[in-house]
Amino acid sequence: MKKGLISFLIIILFIFTFIVFYKGLNKTSLYKPKSEIKNVPEFLGLSLFLKEEKDSKKIFNENKYYLLNIWASWCVPCRDEHPILISLSKDDNLDIIGLNYKDNLSNAKKFLDELGNPYKEIFIDQEGIIAIEWGAFGVPETFLTYNNKIIKKFIGPLNQNSVLEIKQAIK
Repeated sequence: MKKGLISFLIIILFIFTFIVFYKGLNKTSLYKPKSEIKNVPEFLGLSLFLKEEKDSKKIFNENKYYLLNIWASWCVPCRDEHPILISLSKDDNLDIIGLNYKDNLSNAKKFLDELGNPYKEIFIDQEGIIAIEWGAFGVPETFLTYNNKIIKKFIGPLNQNSVLEIKQAIK
């Protein structure tokens, strides 16, 4: 009788474990935050090179297109997208603002010395607070803005399709 009870409990445990794992297969492990941010967040930030505090309200003007690019020197996809940013920086209808995310500042400067600086302004975000205010959850992320409104968010490195979307929007 005791042997039969142990066998029954093992079978019940096996069935329970199977059900838990089966239900887990139907759930995705990908995290995608819900971001309903429409307006350009206002913030005070230190500039990378001058180390002076700047108000974003004085940077993001109305009737102008901006790309806010969140990047870091340790980010491999940031390195991959950098030539695209250099190319976009040559467009007079667009200003690119950098947000250096949780980075070693000397490494960030070396990164720009090596690859070029596409940014009109660069803010430092050592704690990641500014990026959170924008609704970002990683690097690189890029936001296209106009009239202090976010009109497009690009998650991950920019590519040729992103460039086409940006150029169509700023015409």
